[in-house]
Amino acid sequence: MTNSKTTDETVRAAVRAERAEQAEILAALRPDQWDAPTLCEGWRVREVVAHTTMPFRQSAGRMLVELVRARGSFNTMADRLARRDAGRMSAADLLALLRANLAHPWTPPGGGATGALSHDVIHGLDITVALGLGRIVPPDRIAMVFAGMAPRNIAFFGADLSGVRLRATDLDWSLGTGSTVTGRAQDLLLVVCGRRLPPGHLDGAAAARFTGRPAPA
Repeated sequence: MTNSKTTDETVRAAVRAERAEQAEILAALRPDQWDAPTLCEGWRVREVVAHTTMPFRQSAGRMLVELVRARGSFNTMADRLARRDAGRMSAADLLALLRANLAHPWTPPGGGATGALSHDVIHGLDITVALGLGRIVPPDRIAMVFAGMAPRNIAFFGADLSGVRLRATDLDWSLGTGSTVTGRAQDLLLVVCGRRLPPGHLDGAAAARFTGRPAPA
């Protein structure tokens, strides 16, 4: 067995575990929490879940058609489909779709299994951090996500990381140079992805740059 195969199988197992854990969290949400805002600007919990489950119900051909309709903008396409499907599907429908696809083999173009894990972990945090649920993603999964991030991936999110050094307190990971901002690796992952976190997640003189509204009580 090759090292690459072992790594792929390990990441696939992490994807299944992440989806299963997220399904349990979503199952426990109140109806009003499904309509609560997330760290994805303009998206409620139901839009985020509609987005993360979109690959399970859209063929590659259909996605290409939608991308053409969006004039080549993936973000425009993703926003349109998330809002459409969140309006069409109930919370129970979305949850059932997630539970039925824990082992779905979807991967983003060029992203491989690590790209699928990144997609699930980041959007899961968009929900749990915004709702103040206190969920801690296993650090080994965050380490896999960071290991799969190339400079082009970081640039895609458009976060202004100039003049700061991000340093994780629970992983041997850092990024950049300048004024040090510390926090859990999962919170720094959100910073890299351009999210603004509720107060209390980050420390350092520049932490306010990446801080937004408080999480719900």
